[in-house]
Amino acid sequence: MNPAAASSAEARLRQIERARRAVLREGGSFTDVLVNHWYEAAWIERSWRRCLGHGLKPQDEVIWDQIPKQAVQRVEEANHTLVTAARPVLESLGRAIASTRYFAILTNEDGMIVDTHGPIDRGDRRASAITRIGLDLSERSVGTTAIGAVLTELQPVWLHRGEHFFDQASCYSCAGAPVFGPDGRCVGMLDLTGIDAAERPELKHLVTQAARSIENALTLTRPHRLVLRLNWPGRMIGDDDDGIVCLDRDGWVTASNAAARQMVSALASAAHGAVHCSELFAQPWEPLFDLAGSSGEPQPVEVPLWSGLRLGCLPQPAGQARPAPRPRVPLRDVEIALIRKAVADARGNVMEAARALGISRATVYRKLSQKVPQK
Repeated sequence: MNPAAASSAEARLRQIERARRAVLREGGSFTDVLVNHWYEAAWIERSWRRCLGHGLKPQDEVIWDQIPKQAVQRVEEANHTLVTAARPVLESLGRAIASTRYFAILTNEDGMIVDTHGPIDRGDRRASAITRIGLDLSERSVGTTAIGAVLTELQPVWLHRGEHFFDQASCYSCAGAPVFGPDGRCVGMLDLTGIDAAERPELKHLVTQAARSIENALTLTRPHRLVLRLNWPGRMIGDDDDGIVCLDRDGWVTASNAAARQMVSALASAAHGAVHCSELFAQPWEPLFDLAGSSGEPQPVEVPLWSGLRLGCLPQPAGQARPAPRPRVPLRDVEIALIRKAVADARGNVMEAARALGISRATVYRKLSQKVPQK
């Protein structure tokens, strides 16, 4: 780590300690002390206060429960669908984090571990203790962690060392994101944890994308005859950003992912009752089945929503619901595109984008100055 980065990391740890002292020992709020650094992290204080409300104390010893073999078997059986859908995603994720000293933990909606993956050092008790199937890592059991916070706040988080509630947990750094099922309810969360590892806030972006991939896989496990992949006009259909809607033979919605529920407001009521395709699009729904059944590769079409907006829609028959083939893109072009998206997400704040990506501001400027070849 270069001297500037090391100095920044040390400053951050000092800020965390000041926040702990303000909330956990002095009964105050860290917002007044660290408003410039913590205005987006109010959830940490909420979590700390919930832990205090549970009667927990930061200096208490964390007890990692022993798990009977029968309990492990029950957890595996109860969460088979989630684990099966997530396994390919965890394997890809393992390659992405192989050199970072972070590993993946998948839990159910109660914070109970259902699967793990990645470079877990089983010789390190701190790693082996928190990666056992069936272990309860909810906020009430182990205090503030990415797992407990995500399942309570239902949003992605990044948590570094002393931001955990218990003093004993200050060796961990973790990023987490919720996983929502086909009916819109939270079914679990995905966590990336490192032990005595460098701060990697960009893992929050990675884990959020991976959670989205798991959601898409879960959506496609529901019985269906047709899959509609949706995106806004001008956006290429064919990746995990697509909205996914599954229909039965009569046009009833059997499942949808979070992206689809954000694009089509009528899907938000799917958790409270059946929704028909005719309620989604301001056009007959039967031709979508005809398009999927026509000879040749299905092609995207535009469909009108009842709001007056339009969406791109790619109908795919059951069993063929896969991302549309996409042209190969040079790695450099992908890298530049990701950096541009990070800057856009940060509303033009290059420093914030650089911090989220884990690179220097100079690197961001240098990459943005490179021209992407015209096709």
